[in-house]
Amino acid sequence: MSANWFRRRFLPGGPLPAPRPPRPRASPVPYRRPRFLRGSGSSPGTADASCRPDARPVRSPVRGRALPWNAGYAEIINAEKSEFNEDQAACGKLCIRRFEFGVEEDQEWLTLCPEKFLTGHYWALFDGHGGPAAAILAANTLHSCLRQQLEAVVEGMVATQPPMHLSGHCIRPSDPQFVEEKGIRAEDLVVGALESAFQECDEVIGRELEASGQVGGCTALVAVTLQGKLYVANAGDSRAILVRRDEVRPLSSEFTPETERQRIQQLAFLYPELLAGEFTRLEFPRRLKGDDLGQKVLFRDHHMSGWSYKCVEQSDLKYPLIHGQGRQARLLGTLAVSRGLGDHQLKVLDTNIQLKPFLLSVPQVTVLDMDQLEPQEEDVVVMATDGLWDVLSNEQVARLVRSFLPGNREDPHRFSELAQMLIHSTQGKDDSPTQEGQVSYDDVSVFVIPLHNQGQGRSSH
Repeated sequence: MSANWFRRRFLPGGPLPAPRPPRPRASPVPYRRPRFLRGSGSSPGTADASCRPDARPVRSPVRGRALPWNAGYAEIINAEKSEFNEDQAACGKLCIRRFEFGVEEDQEWLTLCPEKFLTGHYWALFDGHGGPAAAILAANTLHSCLRQQLEAVVEGMVATQPPMHLSGHCIRPSDPQFVEEKGIRAEDLVVGALESAFQECDEVIGRELEASGQVGGCTALVAVTLQGKLYVANAGDSRAILVRRDEVRPLSSEFTPETERQRIQQLAFLYPELLAGEFTRLEFPRRLKGDDLGQKVLFRDHHMSGWSYKCVEQSDLKYPLIHGQGRQARLLGTLAVSRGLGDHQLKVLDTNIQLKPFLLSVPQVTVLDMDQLEPQEEDVVVMATDGLWDVLSNEQVARLVRSFLPGNREDPHRFSELAQMLIHSTQGKDDSPTQEGQVSYDDVSVFVIPLHNQGQGRSSH
């Protein structure tokens, strides 16, 4: 896949848009290389003034497409952070064939394969930063990577127990016992396929953006139904929740500099050269100043979930590896997420310090057994980028779902209308459930996925 092909296929109007530096929402003062070692205090800034409240809706790539199941639509609002929409979405039927070397790729992945072996469904949301290029590539690449990874292990997925050797030959009579002792199940092969697909897609994005001279990255949230199970894979700060009549269950965790503090600090401890002497890996309750020298202050390091005290040294006055709190937290003063795809060329402002070594493309995968869940007609999964969750809690979204669906049972488009209503609730209208009319100035994308009947037909091979 060449850069020229990428330009023709996804941006027919011409070459990729000029690169823009990452501009995360509500960013604190970015790190700049100091002229002196002595640090000065800084605090998180306010929301970017260029984000306009009169955000205009942008048609989603998947809207208006005739889907083979009732999945609702991806509703996207572009907050005009950039000229192009940085949120992208994809969904479709996932057709998995028996893997054969040398078989040509399908011409269109959404086309039902006549020689399908297993079928499932796929939904994905990508929240871009630094431009739309990485999100566009991910939306048009990740499903293909996932299908190839699943086809490579499909024989093990449909076996009663995944065999030690995919060929089916038992080299040693004790092989099945070793597999059983490890607790390896078919769902573990799907989890591994998702993890490998994210990694492969990240490599594709890195090559393509380098070849086209572009920059940027994106978070990725994916849901897959296969063999009676729902898999939710997340790398970034998007979120998925399960909403039932009497239950709200998180299906993903956000990955931010704060939630992965210990992993990031440990990497800086093992490879201090990554910080180039410009940052301190230690965390303090606030940015230290010259007046703190010689004082004993609270701190914590990579091996600590609790806190202790240390005497402040000159090196502690450097800019923190992780600075800010909550949604304002930034990795190396630059990025608000710690997992995602892309960002291979991203560097700290005015330095050659790369952020990619601190970022993971590997997702966390949650598995939900829908046969055990016994979904009811109004049980849904809500997937959304962080623009929704910035102003609505899990419980607020669940209340909106429960108040909307029972009164619209006869509406065949109720799930897509629910997605529209959720986004409308982030725009600070008078009837908005957000606190004090909070408004999301970020791009917002929502999938509403009905689970009823999704668990049926698990043996579609």
